[in-house]
Amino acid sequence: MKVGGIDYRTIWLSEEDNSVIRIIDQRFLPHQFVIEDLHSVAEVVQAIKEMHVRGAGLIGAAAGYGMYLAAMEAGKTDSFDKHLQHCAALLKSARPTAVNPEQAIKRQLKAIMSASTVSEKIAIAKESAISIADEDADHCRKIGLNGVSIIEQIAKKKSGATVNILTHCNAGWLAFVDYGSATAPIYEAAQRGIDVQVWVDETRPRNQGAGLTAWELINQGIPHTVITDNAGGHLMQHGLVDMVITGADRVTRSGDAANKIGTYLKALAAHDNQIPFYVALPSSTFDWNITDGVKEIRIEERSADEVKYIEGWDGNKISKVLITPSHSPAANYGFDVTPARLITGLITERGICNSNEDEILKLFPERREPSCRD
Repeated sequence: MKVGGIDYRTIWLSEEDNSVIRIIDQRFLPHQFVIEDLHSVAEVVQAIKEMHVRGAGLIGAAAGYGMYLAAMEAGKTDSFDKHLQHCAALLKSARPTAVNPEQAIKRQLKAIMSASTVSEKIAIAKESAISIADEDADHCRKIGLNGVSIIEQIAKKKSGATVNILTHCNAGWLAFVDYGSATAPIYEAAQRGIDVQVWVDETRPRNQGAGLTAWELINQGIPHTVITDNAGGHLMQHGLVDMVITGADRVTRSGDAANKIGTYLKALAAHDNQIPFYVALPSSTFDWNITDGVKEIRIEERSADEVKYIEGWDGNKISKVLITPSHSPAANYGFDVTPARLITGLITERGICNSNEDEILKLFPERREPSCRD
């Protein structure tokens, strides 16, 4: 996607030095566009944990590239396999709710172990990391091609009037390698000349909607309006939302979806107002081993400081200010789970399906047998 008219991905190998991973450091957006170089597994882990990179697809790709760096580091030790497994554990633990890093790490370990010599292992790790990133971008592109049909149908019913779409958090290209999941159908619709307008939830406490989604939409030329997280229900009651599209960090084989905290409340409001609620995701976000999202998905609890403090641009730099009494405790659950019954449909790279196990497995029949689960 474009930044200032120039095409970027969110993560890539340095052209000057293929042992260096380059990322857009999202901590500085939307006020500063900063590219960061990562030289070690420890730096990749830190980047994932501290949200220099974030979003299910992107941290999956970052974990894939991290395993490439791990292979290079392991080649300099006396125990290649032991060091590789240690790095894999570090990368997997950096952000526990999203399933994409786990999938990427498993894929890398399988690929690396198929090679014989250290040089071959490093080469195949590099090739696999690039493949994981390319696949993420391609799947998001296809999500856009599949999901745009929903927007086209709404536009047709409205005789070409503006289609108002509500999003929560950032499931745009900044959350993936390119295109995004929830935003991909929106970008495709705009390219086709459909009149769209996006309601952008601010998404407390880290404000990924206000800071990241809005910045993306500006760069892609998409009309949008930032709203407080609690305004969505009001807009739905007054007929100002035609559909909701969110992303997901982990979706069960039965269709429950974990996403940024507050998504469940949007789904409830959409259900009460008979507004279609879609979840867009690449297949790497499915967790084929679990069926009950509320009971089985581990919800990340982050620092209370993210709730108690807020960051913003003071005209010269990014500043952090306290917004609660200093001695008040705060809880910071990063995600919630939307039950499948509240989800109108899932938009994937293979098509759109109802959010239940039978329909999901029609799109992914290779996952029917227990032996095909991860």
